[in-house]
Amino acid sequence: MKIAAFPKCYLEDIAGARTMSVFDWIEMAKSLDADGLEMYEGFFTSLDDGYLLSVRDAIAEAGFAMPMLCCSPNFTHPDPDERKRAVEREATMIRITQLLGGNGAVCRVLSGQRYPDVSREQGLEWVVECIERVLPAAREHKIVLGLENHFKDGFWLYPEFAQKMDVFLDLLDAIPERDFFGVQYDPSNAIVAGDDPIALLRAVADRVVSMHASDRFLSPGYSLEDLRDSDGAVGYSEALQHGVTGQGLNDYDTIFTILRDVGYDGWVSIEDGMNGMDEMRQSLAFLHRMRDKYFPSTTVTV
Repeated sequence: MKIAAFPKCYLEDIAGARTMSVFDWIEMAKSLDADGLEMYEGFFTSLDDGYLLSVRDAIAEAGFAMPMLCCSPNFTHPDPDERKRAVEREATMIRITQLLGGNGAVCRVLSGQRYPDVSREQGLEWVVECIERVLPAAREHKIVLGLENHFKDGFWLYPEFAQKMDVFLDLLDAIPERDFFGVQYDPSNAIVAGDDPIALLRAVADRVVSMHASDRFLSPGYSLEDLRDSDGAVGYSEALQHGVTGQGLNDYDTIFTILRDVGYDGWVSIEDGMNGMDEMRQSLAFLHRMRDKYFPSTTVTV
């Protein structure tokens, strides 16, 4: 098991307001005890190879690998031209993943937004079709597509189409590819959806290719029933807050036991720091303890 960091706390600064650059983040990350840095497609101000190679070099010079590129294709858009553009964009991101991370790196793939007028059946048909269309690029570049049980890209209007466990599993079952397609597992997103993250992991454990590690806490005065009643449909539930990984609702002992028992040997990326870099360091320290406990023979080569 290898440990990466993702700057969720600076997502808007880097990908939205542009008050930080990806190079600023790489420099800051030198103080973190991580093996790799996960990237997000919105971090890049150019898709030219020269620029991307400078990002790759900066990551390597800082002593990190680039294990996963987080992408957010919108395969459920009612306009077929928009879906075509989403397929082409994801294929481009697959090539960029190979450029930055090399063979075997993970390129995240999502289903798309849960548009009110798109039925479950129609959405599943479109998403399966689109993922099947990008798989040849994944095979060509030797990149693994990781389907995340996501909540919502931070720049989307609607939540994830396959947010709920039953839809996610139906989508996963419809795509039998295992060499270049698997699951990017996020236990906190299952909680946000009102699902059981352990039940989801047991259902997909043999297809997990990467994982996000964060944690959530119930706000004072709320219960898990309040979260389930919200159905995770609009915005993050006010019942939940971010915090240090290992101190919240997720049962990481059970999570890592399941991953160990299926022989998981991929990356776990800390998705944290919403309350500052100190919390990110605490979360990374927790992951190191869990790796020592459940994956003691892990050898990290960056």
